[in-house]
Amino acid sequence: MTALSSYVSHIFPRWRTHFLSFFGDRSRSLGLGLLLAGFSSLGAITIAPTSYAADRIYVAYNILERSISVKALEDYAQRGVMDEDLAVYAQYANPKVLENLRSALQAKADVNPVTVAQFLYSPQGEAALKRLGQVIQPESRISGYQAIRAALILAARDPEGLTLLNFLRRFPSKGIRIDVERSLRVAGEAEQLINKTKQATQAIIQVASEERITDPPLTNRIDLRRSGPFGFDKQTITLNDPNRGIATPSAPAVPASTRGLLKGRIYKVDIYTPRLEKATAPRSLPVVVISHGLGSDRDSFAYLASHLASHGFVVLVPEHPGSDSKQMEALLQGNASEVSEPGEFANRPLDISYLLDYLEQQSRTNPTYQSFNLQRVGVIGQSFGGYTALALAGASINFPELQASCTNLENTFNISLFLQCRALQLQHSDQTRSDFRDPRIQAAIALNPITSTVLGKNSLSAIQIPTMIVAGSSDTVTPALFEQIQPFTWLTTLDKYLVQIDPGTHFSVIGDVPAPNNSNNNSKPASNPNSNTTSLSIPPEVIGPDPAAAQGYTKALALAFFKTYIAQQSNFRPYLSATYAQSISETNLRVDLVRTLPADQLSQGPARTVAVGVKR
Repeated sequence: MTALSSYVSHIFPRWRTHFLSFFGDRSRSLGLGLLLAGFSSLGAITIAPTSYAADRIYVAYNILERSISVKALEDYAQRGVMDEDLAVYAQYANPKVLENLRSALQAKADVNPVTVAQFLYSPQGEAALKRLGQVIQPESRISGYQAIRAALILAARDPEGLTLLNFLRRFPSKGIRIDVERSLRVAGEAEQLINKTKQATQAIIQVASEERITDPPLTNRIDLRRSGPFGFDKQTITLNDPNRGIATPSAPAVPASTRGLLKGRIYKVDIYTPRLEKATAPRSLPVVVISHGLGSDRDSFAYLASHLASHGFVVLVPEHPGSDSKQMEALLQGNASEVSEPGEFANRPLDISYLLDYLEQQSRTNPTYQSFNLQRVGVIGQSFGGYTALALAGASINFPELQASCTNLENTFNISLFLQCRALQLQHSDQTRSDFRDPRIQAAIALNPITSTVLGKNSLSAIQIPTMIVAGSSDTVTPALFEQIQPFTWLTTLDKYLVQIDPGTHFSVIGDVPAPNNSNNNSKPASNPNSNTTSLSIPPEVIGPDPAAAQGYTKALALAFFKTYIAQQSNFRPYLSATYAQSISETNLRVDLVRTLPADQLSQGPARTVAVGVKR
């Protein structure tokens, strides 16, 4: 999912928290920011400057109403001057609240106005704006969603950038009304979700502590985060699948809604091949495919590809056109209408199957590929790539679940549904399959995957190969409870693992700096939050603590998993344990691994936590 949605979900809670704290609401600090996190993808827009500007803010609760002038807030934020209008409330606020209010009024989001416009104009964005418009309204008391959108875009055009003050100045109404009662209701719903997620987090910690009691001993333990003994060669090939979705005389073209399948498919693939001594090289090299997430590219997991290659794996990293960084750039520049077309739910797994077909064909005559074991392949993907991995593993698109869950998204806190529900448009396409299982895929890892609706319980329970799901407890893009933790309980395969990174985010495991070719060192991957290919840099608060540690966990557990199930080296199985996860866990970013998690334990977290004395 997009970096911009997470950025907005970070900065708006800061604004709301300090503003409502000033007016006396100190019990809730959620709600509006979570609503704004739902903006995700969208059409170009031009807005003319408005002659209106908000003069006063009215905060209403039931029949009670308080107000303050925008000018008073402006003077205080810019010059520290408190006029009579503001002083009425300031006498009841402690200095810290006032300090935070001033900071929140000036907090700046450095975003391009075109980026903001593209981001807000979409059916999904409008759904979230309409819910926010129930809380923030113009003086006419009608829904404020159009006014909010206009104010955000116009404020982003201001030389001073998008700040709360500029948002207030550009609001196209003389007065702004904030319905605190509705805001608190939304905040309460969000708080319930957060509490349930915390309960699930604690349940996983407790189960991990129980599993450590029966874990097999780790003898001669090695640190799997360290690079292996092999150098590697990296080459890039370009594939062309001209028949992907093309109409034939006997097969009419698919509807326009699935036009992403009509273009054929041209895409690049990086191939990492370990350098092995001929005398000791195995006749068959294990193969792993990495699928990047929405808006990412082949470099996003270069750190993982080079790590696996240094341990003897051939690693294939395709770039998925239509849902990669180039698509995101086109969207933000106004050259694309959406972040990803519905056809990408089919194209992504087909990219990988076509890649394996191509290499199988080439291996008949090309010695370079003859040592690749293409009949027993592992796949790992993140976010949209996590869906891709699970689809290849045997989970088909669940159209009945999509039909039931996607009729009304205005009240959801799960912003990943805005992407998942796009797959519903493929339902009536004769050219689009729903089942993408590839029998060559023999083990799958899904990092922060989208699963709950596009796959659902029935589809995930059909997976019969070893599967690992990795969740970040603070993931606001693909919420862990909905998209990873509950779905893990639906898996029926005997070899299944749930990894929790706490407090990991949606971006914790994504690398930023490509590993150098021919790398063979033991250094940790660099992390540069400002290296995004879009015009928006992700603040550290959104990335979360210690991404290098999260990437280290990914390297270690992916290596143990694929060594066990793809290379078939049973001596690595003990590393797939709660004991090993605890041994590499860092203080400020812990990692837990469990093999079982009964669904009824998800609501027992706090009570069970007391028994083990976990400090939170």
